[in-house]
Amino acid sequence: MFHHLKIIFRNIRRDGIYSVINIGGLAIGMAATMLIMLWVYNQWSYDRFHEKSKQLYQVVNYNEQYGGMPNVSRLLGPALTDNYPEVTDAARINLREETCGYGDKKLNAHIILADPGFLRMFSFPLTEGNPATAITDPHSIVLTRSFAERMFGNENPMGKTILVQAKYPVTVTGIMTDPPHNTYFRFDVMFPYQFMKELYDIGEDRWGNYDTFTYVELQPGTNVARLNGSIRDIVGKNTNGDDKSTTILQPVSEMHLYTKWENEKATGGPIETLRLFFAVAMLILLIACINFMNLNTARSERRAKEVGVRKVIGARKYSLVEQFLSESMLVTIIAAVFSIILVVVCLPFFNNLMNEQLSSNFGNIWFWLAFIGFIVITGLLAGSYPAFYLSSFMPVKVLKGVVKSGKNAATPRKALIVLQFTCAIVLIAATIAIYRQIQYAQGRNSGYDKDQLILLSLTNQMDQHQDLIRRELVSSGAALSVTRTLSPMTESWNSSWGIGWKGKDPENKTPVTRYYVDTGWSQTVGVTIVQGRDIDINTYPTDSAALLLNESAVKLMGFDDPIGEMIKDRRKIWHVVGVVKDFIIDSPYEPVRPMIVGGPGGFFGCLYIKLNGVNNMRDNLAKVEQVMSAYSPDFPFEYKFVDEDYARKFANEQRTGALAGWFAGLAVFISCLGLFGLSAYMAENRRKEIGIRKVLGASVFDITSLITKEFLILVSISIVIGIPVAWWLIKLWLAGYAYRISLSWWIFVVVALLTIIIALVTVGFQAIKAATTNPVKAIKAE
Repeated sequence: MFHHLKIIFRNIRRDGIYSVINIGGLAIGMAATMLIMLWVYNQWSYDRFHEKSKQLYQVVNYNEQYGGMPNVSRLLGPALTDNYPEVTDAARINLREETCGYGDKKLNAHIILADPGFLRMFSFPLTEGNPATAITDPHSIVLTRSFAERMFGNENPMGKTILVQAKYPVTVTGIMTDPPHNTYFRFDVMFPYQFMKELYDIGEDRWGNYDTFTYVELQPGTNVARLNGSIRDIVGKNTNGDDKSTTILQPVSEMHLYTKWENEKATGGPIETLRLFFAVAMLILLIACINFMNLNTARSERRAKEVGVRKVIGARKYSLVEQFLSESMLVTIIAAVFSIILVVVCLPFFNNLMNEQLSSNFGNIWFWLAFIGFIVITGLLAGSYPAFYLSSFMPVKVLKGVVKSGKNAATPRKALIVLQFTCAIVLIAATIAIYRQIQYAQGRNSGYDKDQLILLSLTNQMDQHQDLIRRELVSSGAALSVTRTLSPMTESWNSSWGIGWKGKDPENKTPVTRYYVDTGWSQTVGVTIVQGRDIDINTYPTDSAALLLNESAVKLMGFDDPIGEMIKDRRKIWHVVGVVKDFIIDSPYEPVRPMIVGGPGGFFGCLYIKLNGVNNMRDNLAKVEQVMSAYSPDFPFEYKFVDEDYARKFANEQRTGALAGWFAGLAVFISCLGLFGLSAYMAENRRKEIGIRKVLGASVFDITSLITKEFLILVSISIVIGIPVAWWLIKLWLAGYAYRISLSWWIFVVVALLTIIIALVTVGFQAIKAATTNPVKAIKAE
């Protein structure tokens, strides 16, 4: 064994630059693969850490129009526990933002309103307080450890009273460990679910009112498919068949990854991105291993006599395979050490890029077991072909100087180069397509003016003084107009299939988004009224029942002239006063949904302020803060720029694009590293031939063409194979978007030219260097 190690280190030291290329390429490939796999594992692990994770299910409402939606009726959870013995527990939750105050300190918090069963079902342990009773009282509250420290500092929060919305006193009954980053349930504060009716005007509990999330715990061994069949039509049975949506149970461990639904089954979502980048990780590792294989087999002539001598003195093939695999494994271990250093250095940047909190978790035994397995697989993958190739040399031929060479020997190496560049081409094309798709969606007209527009969460104090706030902001010159809305312009909080209109088909169950606005809405947010007028309760008192339709709603309802038409929603009859141009409130990659925009009288949650662009932005915000401090003193002044809020819609695709771009660049770099090493080795092996050719009159161009021609042929073959594969994969990815780019031919032309230029630059450097070397040095030994 010691003898093997001595030979291995001697070969590594002797090969110099080729060992650096081998180890460096493998280290970069392994580091990139590890980073991607850390992210893949983090995404896969969402909500799998709960002790009862295999028994926990999310209740999903499915309809053919919108697929599966996690918001269901408040009545559904209790109905499941009361009527189905397989369901042992249930918890309804609602996620919101609220202001909590203690003394002079006021903090905005992400809150979760949950039934007591939530703490029994999910593993969010309390460090203080009793989980069985912590949220049974409607006026109790549980704080996460970090929020408790922000609110109370070093003071013990247990038993203290906190004011919610500056008017509802609640008592701290528990302190919880902070929820981990790999969970859907991210919150600072937990309230009892029944406290929601006191906090908000949520209306009556109805089967057709989908405004809550529900989770159930099943008996171990439950046949979930059979239970799904039993509960499938539970909503229809309780609405006399009016609601034909389907109730489905989805494992909690899958709800982060599977968000797209077809035919009552979860079929896609973030899992598609996970699969994509798992494939990218494998491709990068494969490219790095190909470098290793190619450089080792290219150096076969140098190792040939060693193999011949060993075989003559009695070495068997398996012992040679063992030696070469050991060499490969040692190189892999050295590369792995460098790859860990690279991972540690790059992890903060990677976390920032992906907006995650990944850690290398060096203290975890499972990490090291996985890492050792990773090294073994990589070492075997990288060293298997060179080991069997080198050990197959015939000793008689080798010692006579006849080494297996020529076209047959080079064929596997050429195939590996083609495979390597094919992978790189696919990644380059995919990166370009992803960026074009993002730009295409970003260039889509949002339908409203986001410039100089800010959003504030509407507090009860703002609501009480909204007329005064509006007048003071406009008179101060800080704002041009002010309005209130139900939800942000970037989110739809409410929809219904029960909207009625003249001539509606009773079988039409298309959900229609509900949106409520105040006077001055179109002026403030810059939507376009294409027919009729805006809602204006000051000029038209009857506008408390006025309604705007968007263009998609007019199309759905089939109105030729919608002005004056009556729309029935719940128990209220609305009259249409105008039509607003479609604006994007949900995904910019999907068609705009039908929407009704109701006037004052509904619930408002947001305050929009159109700032005066003539003034300095800082001065405008200072004046807005001054007014808010006067009329809403018990709430912190926090705002969002609407253009930034809208830009977050592209965050996932931008992260995907950035990740694809970085790793496509790495794939190209690793491929070029191998190409550089091979071209350098080829030039070194042919230095006498090149010297003789120069003496006989060959020009620098002739020599350069001689060396680069073979590589360019291989790269061209890669282009021919890679472009159809890239086209097919990109087409498959784009199919997930209703609003998408068309695949233009020029994308693949750019990819092909870019690949050829990269290969030319990489190989050309070594070719020109060899062509300009003094031929006397190469042939003087002859």
